[in-house]
Amino acid sequence: MSKPETYEFTPAEDLDEEFNDAPETGRNGWSAAPTVGEQQLEERAALRRVAGLSTELEDVTEVEYRQLRLERVVLVGVWTEGTAAQSDASMAELAALAETAGSEVLDALIQRRDKPDKATYLGSGKAEELRSIVLETGADTVICDGELTPAQLTALEKVVKVKVIDRTALILDIFAQHATSREGKAQVSLAQMEYMLPRLRGWGESMSRQAGGRAGSNGGVGLRGPGETKIETDRRRIRERMAKLRREIREMKTARDTKRAKRASSGIPQVAIVGYTNAGKSSLMNALTDAGILVQDALFATLDPTTRRAALEDGREVVFTDTVGFVRHLPTQLVEAFRSTLEEVTGADLLLHVVDGSDPLPDQQIKAVREVITDVLRETNSPAPPEFLVVNKIDALDPLDLTQLRGWLPDAAFVSARTGEGLDQLRDRLAQILGGLDVEVSVLLPYTRGDLLARIHADGKILSSEHEETGTRVRARVPNSLAGQLTEYAHAGGSSDDTDSAVVEPTGSQA
Repeated sequence: MSKPETYEFTPAEDLDEEFNDAPETGRNGWSAAPTVGEQQLEERAALRRVAGLSTELEDVTEVEYRQLRLERVVLVGVWTEGTAAQSDASMAELAALAETAGSEVLDALIQRRDKPDKATYLGSGKAEELRSIVLETGADTVICDGELTPAQLTALEKVVKVKVIDRTALILDIFAQHATSREGKAQVSLAQMEYMLPRLRGWGESMSRQAGGRAGSNGGVGLRGPGETKIETDRRRIRERMAKLRREIREMKTARDTKRAKRASSGIPQVAIVGYTNAGKSSLMNALTDAGILVQDALFATLDPTTRRAALEDGREVVFTDTVGFVRHLPTQLVEAFRSTLEEVTGADLLLHVVDGSDPLPDQQIKAVREVITDVLRETNSPAPPEFLVVNKIDALDPLDLTQLRGWLPDAAFVSARTGEGLDQLRDRLAQILGGLDVEVSVLLPYTRGDLLARIHADGKILSSEHEETGTRVRARVPNSLAGQLTEYAHAGGSSDDTDSAVVEPTGSQA
């Protein structure tokens, strides 16, 4: 006979506490569904990083099934130019990159030199000092603040006797962890292979082992001769894989270009949000559009561009696109691989450049972002869109620092995406800037083109309207893209002697 079920009595005050702790409910009584960004953040947090899985833990159930090994690293930098503050900021950024990748930073070492050593990146004395630090701290990885040549990488590993990686490999590792879309994963894979190919090394027999037992014997066509060594085979396979990835990225670029062209033909202003990594671009995107994309206090938290439509205070519709973040000394492999993603800035009507106001060197952030954007525009032969600076995270600034920034950037908008401070003023500034990018048109639309008239009402501002026998004569201010489609109706219905026939006049001024 089965034991009867028992129920535990819960006091009323405990029920009140449980009700207060319950998630907020929507209008239908159910709890609000998590956003895509919240789901991605939860999935990323499930990757528990542990130092080891030995008997250190008393209870094995404390370990998640999804685990990544936590590396213990020592940072190394060579100070060749700039001030001491810039050198310290570069090392602090390297530490943040290492922690984002899942490492525990134990110590850091900086050497003042005119240029990095050709043999070991550091001088021989500093390399031995680095070896002693690695032994004292028990580190298993050394991260260098610069891109090492294959010879420097090998020579420094022989001295310190632990794994050595450079800044480029570290950033590529972060991108590999955070890429979620098919295009993003393909771009990261291509960048990693471009970086890996000249640094491919062999161990033991793999440097000299050659193909097949029949190679060099009477094995038939294609099997005679010395054959390929193992490392040559690996290089050939990597090149084949890179060629396949380039083809896939070109195909995905076509789809992205089609979507971009469709957005441009809609006549709705395009605003690309650009900026340094962790400057708060995704937070600002969520605040302006309720996009619900992932927000995390980490470098390169989001890689895939997100596009959302929103309405400003004057009713004007705007399409915002959140782009990948930039960083000082961004690897050239990533710039090349993410070319199609970075080209989102070329078709934008306005660049919303987000700056981290709490950073000790915001001018260096602005310089790094503008350098990458200039390279992309030069490659595509595209004109530079107007730029509007937005200083974010003002809630983390002292009043004195905020006053200094306002004096240094008098035309910028100062906001806090976290608290909402300054967002209303930002929307007003955006409406003014985008209104200045419009042009004034005077056209005679036939009655069969009611679709164009509806778009003028939706995307522009009607100044005057008059119905005539052949159509509707309209004077309005519209976006540039829509004005181009109205050009064919500029002289419709007018005679050769009619000097007052409708025209399209670009009277807008860029901000």
